Amino acid sequence: MKNPFLPQFSDLPPELPVFPLSGAVVMPGVQLPLNIFEPRYLNMVQAALAGDHLIGMVQPQTPIQSPTQARPDDDASPADDQEPDLYRIGCAGRITSYSETNDGRIVLVLTGLCRFEIEAELAPRDGYRRVRPSWVRFAADYAPAAQPMSDRDAFMGSLRAFCEHRRVEVPWDDIGQMADTDLINLLCAHLPLGAGDKQALIETVDLQQRATLMRGLMDMSTHTGGVASGQRH
Repeated sequence: MKNPFLPQFSDLPPELPVFPLSGAVVMPGVQLPLNIFEPRYLNMVQAALAGDHLIGMVQPQTPIQSPTQARPDDDASPADDQEPDLYRIGCAGRITSYSETNDGRIVLVLTGLCRFEIEAELAPRDGYRRVRPSWVRFAADYAPAAQPMSDRDAFMGSLRAFCEHRRVEVPWDDIGQMADTDLINLLCAHLPLGAGDKQALIETVDLQQRATLMRGLMDMSTHTGGVASGQRH
């Protein structure tokens, strides 16, 4: 990691606050805007800013709102009266910018750092949930694969067909110049796929396997005329 503000892998924390949000996924190097207004998550952000600036994004196994890309104008806080089980794999991000609004919200950008596996859920603090993460399985997030995708041209063909079918606007010149790891991570977070499919993607460690799975999901959605949203968990 070249960014001097990012922790070394060996310094990743043994405890992590988590923000459960269905359909909102962050991956290493990918930015996720969030609009925070619920009191317990304002507490979470303020605690993170006072410490290492890290927050874990993890999907609930029972959706608590419709899938969202978590834009700053979205309702990006889970419901008060539900505490659903969490998927075991999430991704930690670092708060890399934030601003406070006059109406009591915090608008922030979370930049993905490293995925984690939940070893145990800890007692809540000030209303927000916390976990004990294990980082070992995803150590490769700190050393992106140097081996390129074996079938990038075919992958890009599937991506074009999917985006045309779903009417997704894509800056093709920009993504055409992205490294394979950056491209796949970006698409994991931002393609309009179902929450279950996004979870399957972030749980796949190997880049080539993740790209193959993503291509299959895109092709299935294109050919069936809908979102490939099979629940695998």
